[in-house]
Amino acid sequence: MGKENIGMLEKALLRRARAFWSRAANKAGSTDLTTLRRQRTEAQLLRHNLDELTHQADNRLALPRIGSMSFPKPAGTDWSWRPQLWRGALPFKGLSAVESKTRLGDEVTIFHDCHISELSLRQLRNSREADLAPYGLRMDVFRFDGSFLSLVLNLPDSSCDGLLRSHLVRMEVIVEVEKPLEIFARLNVRHGPNTEQIVRELPLNDDKVMVEFDLAYTKLNEKRVESMWVDLIFEGPEMNQVTLRDVTFSRNPRADL
Repeated sequence: MGKENIGMLEKALLRRARAFWSRAANKAGSTDLTTLRRQRTEAQLLRHNLDELTHQADNRLALPRIGSMSFPKPAGTDWSWRPQLWRGALPFKGLSAVESKTRLGDEVTIFHDCHISELSLRQLRNSREADLAPYGLRMDVFRFDGSFLSLVLNLPDSSCDGLLRSHLVRMEVIVEVEKPLEIFARLNVRHGPNTEQIVRELPLNDDKVMVEFDLAYTKLNEKRVESMWVDLIFEGPEMNQVTLRDVTFSRNPRADL
């Protein structure tokens, strides 16, 4: 049987099923109890399947699409990346009493020195029209008895391929905070036994913020670059909620002066 015939048969069966349940609903007030009990059981099973289908469809059809790597990039960009946490679903939706060194997927790790953790994390499905990332990360911090809280993002090996001191590494973040706090981004580039570090404070005067790391101000050995990672450092996070709607990176050569 061809695909066209199968499609027509499915449509006919769906029309008959809808007509059946429409008649059953209209007659429910007078249907005998034995039949009504059987119909209720079938309706409950059907509703469960329909709810699951609707949930999955809403999740897949909602914008932005899962797995999206799309975001604006500067002219001349030769590498760009959005971490998996912001483009795909994690195995878990949320964590409470989060311990230090907890991994969020393969690329992101949380670090802190609290004696008693009152930190919770939850992955969100972005649905705002302005969002390009499929997912976001919400961090709720209650009592905080530690001295530091950071989110470490390990950049992929491709970020180091052909890396030069003439490169600018750009980080863009869409962030929402419940009350003001300071957030710093520290780029780390390991080359041989040495690690270059550049620190920038995120200007939180807008939801969408951008910082650039200029490698010209480092002593980078271009022939020995091994890895890159970024520490997002949250100063004074107690009793605050921070939502990272998106985090993206790109790399482009600095314009010649």
